[in-house]
Amino acid sequence: MVTTSPISVIFQSGATQLYYYADFEVLRKLAPPNCSIILTDNNLKKHYSKALDAWKTITVPAGEHAKTLTIVDDTLRQLIKMDAGRDTIIVGFGGGVVTDLAGFVASIYKRALRFGFMPTSLLGMVDAAIGGKNGINIGDFKNMAGVIRQPEFLLYHHDVLSTLPHEEWVNGFAEIIKHSCIKDPKLFNLLQQHNIVDFQKNKALLQQLIERNVTIKTDIVQLDESEKKERKLLNFGHTFGHAIEKKYELPHGHAVAIGMVMACKISEKMLGFTETEKVLQLLERYQLPITHPYDPESIMALMLADKKRFRDGVDYILLKHIGHAEIQKISIDELHNFIREIQ
Repeated sequence: MVTTSPISVIFQSGATQLYYYADFEVLRKLAPPNCSIILTDNNLKKHYSKALDAWKTITVPAGEHAKTLTIVDDTLRQLIKMDAGRDTIIVGFGGGVVTDLAGFVASIYKRALRFGFMPTSLLGMVDAAIGGKNGINIGDFKNMAGVIRQPEFLLYHHDVLSTLPHEEWVNGFAEIIKHSCIKDPKLFNLLQQHNIVDFQKNKALLQQLIERNVTIKTDIVQLDESEKKERKLLNFGHTFGHAIEKKYELPHGHAVAIGMVMACKISEKMLGFTETEKVLQLLERYQLPITHPYDPESIMALMLADKKRFRDGVDYILLKHIGHAEIQKISIDELHNFIREIQ
């Protein structure tokens, strides 16, 4: 068993204990099988059936299509059937879809149970599992229903990344590149010097990368847990990205990458941003797409339904330079013109 002291991160609504060197024995201590239930997806259940055998388990379909009210209803009914009490701990063992569902279900079942996460994807480790956002999709609209409630613990078991498909490594690097663009030019430079294979082969380098990204996100969330100002910076690439992800069923990381390119091009026009080519080159270095054909009217309709919209415009995250992002209010007419022109 790996032993290490947790790092406590204090948010306005509660604290999360970060265990950077964890395994299933650490999970067993924090979430004893006799009073805990694991929520995972069917792919992970196959890979880790032996490791999870001690716990009662609820399995959901793998993929974004699981983040629905139908799956939530089914999960709640399974909790009732299992006679889950107020003392039950829910553990999300999976990527961002699973942790979103686990946090959401735990927050509404019997008016809130304790919960924690063991993320199994790079994207989950550096982004999705951090910060307390637990949401589900409503029809075509991503994360339209949800709560902000912090997990009690986050367990980082790096060995689980050994079963991660290559495309999920690619997805995770979209959020890592996002963090570097909005907050950390040194991280941007580090990424320029390496590639996915370097991080896969070098555990120390990977650990440094994960901890740096966790720190970037937790620092932002500590300043603004309810997303009134600073936390909005984490939406860089996501406004356009969420729309194109839903419309064309793209992987989340791919959609965010394309959204970042759109944001860079709008940044050129509005803030005089001059480093778009560097961002494009870095995205391509990590095998992420930089473009996708789209119908401007369909995408605009989805963007206008985004929860970041206000009455006559959208809070858009743009870059002044790499490492420095700004929140810009863009009118609906301006945004419509950008979406039509930048194809």
